[in-house]
Amino acid sequence: MQKKWDLEEAFETLKLGATEILLETELKAKLANSLKTGKPLKVKAGFDPTAPDLHLGHTVLINRMAKFQEMGHEVYFLIGDFTGMIGDPTGKSESRKALSQEEVNANAETYKQQVFKVLDPARTKVVFNSQWLGKMSPVELIKLAATHTVARMLERDDFSKRYKDGQPISIHEFLYPLLQGYDSVALHSDIELGGTDQKFNLLVGRELQRMNNQTPQTIIMNPLLEGTDGVNKMSKSLGNYIAINDSSQEMFGKIMRISDELMLRYYELIGMLSFTEFERLKGDLRSGKLHPKIAKVNLAKTIVARFHSMDSANREAEQFEKVFTKGGLPDNIPEKKFSLKSLTPATSSLLAFAVPELVESNSQLRRLCEQGAVSVNGEKISDPKFAITSAGEYMLKVGKRGYLKLIVEK
Repeated sequence: MQKKWDLEEAFETLKLGATEILLETELKAKLANSLKTGKPLKVKAGFDPTAPDLHLGHTVLINRMAKFQEMGHEVYFLIGDFTGMIGDPTGKSESRKALSQEEVNANAETYKQQVFKVLDPARTKVVFNSQWLGKMSPVELIKLAATHTVARMLERDDFSKRYKDGQPISIHEFLYPLLQGYDSVALHSDIELGGTDQKFNLLVGRELQRMNNQTPQTIIMNPLLEGTDGVNKMSKSLGNYIAINDSSQEMFGKIMRISDELMLRYYELIGMLSFTEFERLKGDLRSGKLHPKIAKVNLAKTIVARFHSMDSANREAEQFEKVFTKGGLPDNIPEKKFSLKSLTPATSSLLAFAVPELVESNSQLRRLCEQGAVSVNGEKISDPKFAITSAGEYMLKVGKRGYLKLIVEK
């Protein structure tokens, strides 16, 4: 049964964690009118189909879309297959390579497979902007281009910087924000969600709607989620990410390793709590009614259940308690068997065993060795080139949760 939301709770919940709302008064008025008339709002978010391996940072916006769904509004997951062939110049220091139609289609399927781990597919309208942009005549495109001046386009930070630095700007790049903005006209969107880096494009959508005698969309801009280090934005290149395709064990373990302060940030942006629930959580932590470790376990279970299952979440919580609280070993430790004769100096070292089974790179293993986070049969190993030279069973442990049982036979 769908929860019945009152105006204040819905408004404060949708504000939770947002960087900026243009305009808050508009958002509240639109929510009030929707509650009064029973007519759902059209909520739009656009994605260029560049097939990213999504991590939790990408889901900040998608979680807000899901919250609108909970409130009964219409969510439009817009795949920019047409604009994707132009390439989004946002934040780029040079012209971005355009995608082919085949790449766009393949990437769009990848996107849908991942985002429906958060959104309800039955209540999500997936649309492609080629449906209207691909039908534009040259005359219509020229009229659209005439709505904005070159001076206005150069107000964008990335265009302005490139112009000052003497970096080339292709004419078609100026079309990108206009086409993205026209998506809002085509959909008659009431709300558009986006990142802070998309502010210029989102405002263009408001302007074009106004020029087309539509009520301008309200914009909700979302922040970047910090990675597991609590400092830098979540990024694969920085190694501080939690991928939504991580195993349930990896996902649970990474969340349990974040700081208590960062835990609250994750609850705020990806915990899917209402405003009242979030305020209660903060109050319980502040008063000592709720221990931070219990709150973190609950967060880890919530996120693992979202991307895997509740059974997986409960299993990982039990395993975590067994290994870290009671000092036991996890179940189902992977095993590898070798014959002693088959080992060479190149294949008998920790580098060969641990990469890529337990770590992603040689440099990561070296860092863990230096930190005293690598052991063989309970003894810490500081040299990543440590070699196994005799038959026997060896329990290799890397970090807090990485185990691999090596069985070396004569």
